[in-house]
This record gives sequence, structure tokens and C-alpha cells, in this order.
Amino acid sequence: YPCFCTRTQIQKEIARISDAPHGPEGVLYPGTCRHLAMETRREWIEDGRSFALRIDVARALATLEARPEFYESGAGPDGHQGQIAIRPELLGDVVLARRDIGTSYHLAVTVDDAAQGISLVTRGHDLFHATHMHVLLQTLLGLPTPDYGHHRLVRDAAGRRLAKRDAALSLRELRARGITPAAVREMALQRVA
Repeated sequence: YPCFCTRTQIQKEIARISDAPHGPEGVLYPGTCRHLAMETRREWIEDGRSFALRIDVARALATLEARPEFYESGAGPDGHQGQIAIRPELLGDVVLARRDIGTSYHLAVTVDDAAQGISLVTRGHDLFHATHMHVLLQTLLGLPTPDYGHHRLVRDAAGRRLAKRDAALSLRELRARGITPAAVREMALQRVA
């Protein structure tokens, strides 16, 4: 469904609601535009209002005969392993597309993994809950569900996860600085959380 709310409007709505819905990653979108009348949606789109496309998770789940599952070969943040029934409601009605980004991360990785024939997805614990949304999208789109393996994150001395976007050094850069593979392993083992 189209969501016409700006981030500021969503934050104001969340602040207004004393019992705003929460998931493992924080406050969820409160569903402000979920039940807008079709005529209102049509008018606002024709008027050129900017909007994002969100998935109505409850409605999507209601179309399925059974709750999909995925196989976790690693360990989720709470030690989850084996067959896991999805709980996409933990993420709420996520954005699937926006004018400024095209498709969202959730939709892009779901389609990319299927197009590339990926059978095992390895990710950090920080993306464990996103996997629930990806499996829902795979099911709705008739795509195969790969196995997943989530791992602990390597963190810096301040406890922040190492990430390219935060200018963390890559293995290539460490190698160029003369740091041995054994030293890299030792650093990683000291900082795994």
C-alpha cells in the first residue's frame, strides 16, 4: 500500500501514541496509511504526493496457508538454530520501494538471491530479524528459500560493529599494512560479540 507519511510525520505519530508498536530493532511504523480509503490514495497519487510502498504484513500472512520457515545453520542472536517459523510482524510494514531508492534492501536481496541461485546466505546477527521479512517475500513471490547462517559480529574497541560504511579497515587494507592472517584472526576473536 502507498504510505504518504514523511519520516517526521511518522516520528510525531509515534511520539503521540503512548503504546507505539515495538520490534527487536526499535519502534515500528504505526500503520498510519494502512487503512486509507482507496479514493484518498488515488487522489493523493494523482496530486503528485510523494509516497513509499509498504507491505501489509498482517494481510500478507493471512494469504498463506501456513507460516513459512527457514533453516538456520548458524545461530540467531538468541541461539536460534534449525527450522525457524518466520515472524515478519517483528519488523512491521516495511518499505518495499521509494522514489529515492527504487527498491528497498528487503526486496532487492530477496530477488537478487533467487536470480543468482543462492542456496546459503551468510550474514551477521544484526540481519537475523530481516531474514523473517525476506522469507515472507520469497514465499509471496514464489521464490526459493535458501538456508541461512547468521554469525556474531566483529566489533571495534568501542563496541561498534566493524562496517565499510563506518570506514572500518578491510582485510585487503590490513594485509597491505603487513598484518598477518594470524594477527587478524586474533584481533577478530578478541572482538567477536
